[in-house]
Amino acid sequence: MKIPRDVSGKDLVDRLKRYNYEVTKKTGGHIRLTTYINGKHNVTIPAHETIKVGTLNNILNDLAKHLEVEKKALLKELFF
Repeated sequence: MKIPRDVSGKDLVDRLKRYNYEVTKKTGGHIRLTTYINGKHNVTIPAHETIKVGTLNNILNDLAKHLEVEKKALLKELFF
């Protein structure tokens, strides 16, 4: 499954709210989200108009590992 090419930082932040991620810090061009599902986990999202594919891939790998789901399943739930 291909990673979407047109995801903005704000869009990703909104989509991650379904996993109980909450904005805990905003500085400059980045937004930090935190969840307490499966223990505390922080993820930093660039607040850009379009997130680079490699950056988004790394964020999704980190999320899948923490949430203990396959990356394909996470992609499907978030974007399709």
